[in-house]
Amino acid sequence: MLFLDCKMVDALRGRRRVRVSVCKPPCSFWFLLLFGVGGLVLFIHLQDLSDMVLQQAPGVKFRGTTQSRQCAQFSEVVGSVSASLHQRPEEGDVDPISPMQLPDSQWKRQAATPGSREHDPGSPQVTKRHRKLLKTGLLQRPNTNSSSSSHSEISRRLSDVQESRRRIVREVCGKYRSNISRTITPHHVSRIYVEDRHKLLYCEVPKAGCSNWKRVLMVLAGVANSTQEINHVSVHYDNHLKRLDSFDRQGITNRLETYTKVLFVREPMERLVSAFRDKFESPNSYYHPVFGKPIISKYRVNASQAALKTGSGVTFREFIHYLLDVHRPVGMDIHWEATNQLCSPCHLHYDFIGKVETLEEDANFLLRKIGAPENLTYPSFKDGNPKAARTSTQITQHYFSQLNASERQRAYDFYYMDYLMFNYSKPYKDLY
Repeated sequence: MLFLDCKMVDALRGRRRVRVSVCKPPCSFWFLLLFGVGGLVLFIHLQDLSDMVLQQAPGVKFRGTTQSRQCAQFSEVVGSVSASLHQRPEEGDVDPISPMQLPDSQWKRQAATPGSREHDPGSPQVTKRHRKLLKTGLLQRPNTNSSSSSHSEISRRLSDVQESRRRIVREVCGKYRSNISRTITPHHVSRIYVEDRHKLLYCEVPKAGCSNWKRVLMVLAGVANSTQEINHVSVHYDNHLKRLDSFDRQGITNRLETYTKVLFVREPMERLVSAFRDKFESPNSYYHPVFGKPIISKYRVNASQAALKTGSGVTFREFIHYLLDVHRPVGMDIHWEATNQLCSPCHLHYDFIGKVETLEEDANFLLRKIGAPENLTYPSFKDGNPKAARTSTQITQHYFSQLNASERQRAYDFYYMDYLMFNYSKPYKDLY
């Protein structure tokens, strides 16, 4: 009997030991534990908010899914810790909590010390100062991948445009000029300027950006350091650039076969109006006496002696009458001669055809293709009368409104091949 009592006492003591081992900790322990867990959750939440700000910065792509996945995993771990603490284990049951497992990418980031150069190559390195600047909108991280992709798309698009322009010229030449002689004479290359250092041939089309193109050629040739320092006189009268017809036949042939041949064109009617405004509406010691006097003499009724003497005051309609007259009192001029006559595109097969309507984009694309210096871009100087507005579509329509339908049609016919070759649409609906 005594033996049984001892057994019962021992059992009770053992049960009491078990109960003591599983009794709840004091309230201070729970308070500290919950305070620590809450601090960790708050810290991760702030980190997630910071990453969200970074994702919203223009041009920046961060992998936000990885961070949210890590937060979810941490929440699961916290939940499991809390559940295990509140769960009353059975007697003799030991279930230690395993260390928290983080994704591989997080382990890689933790492996790098603050002073090391190693970092996750898949995500940009962001300092606390950068984060502050990004939050306040004062700093934007460039996206190099997006930028290079954009440049590639632009280059591909401009290359496609060039191929389309060359194809149209070939088709028009094949349809309308298939019977012409293919022999290239000095006359065909008389308007072409040569730049040997970058192997460039440029055909001059007046009133289609030619003055600024000559400035660019002078910089490429080493004649000047910048287009800014080249004035109008140096461009047109100092003869710094060579023409292709100044070389012998072998020199002409070799350059035509190996150099980049460039042509820039402009909407024909707009180019015509630009030439008229420049040469007849501004003081000019050459065009007024040489062209103005015979034009006024033939096409103006009851012309005054002053007009006949100076040649000033030619109207646009008188100028059009002169242009369309097969018996002109004075010859043709390069400023209003058709582009296909100046540059012979059916003979020379140009590699690059730019347009004034997309001048800056086309010109700078060409400069990068030929390996021009990075700081060299097409200038925007306005020669002639710098105070006058540039000739636009609206200004062109104003001048042609002074003509009747027949005169507009004949002017269109005069430049018909330019319209076809360079794919310009009819400027007026009543034209056929």
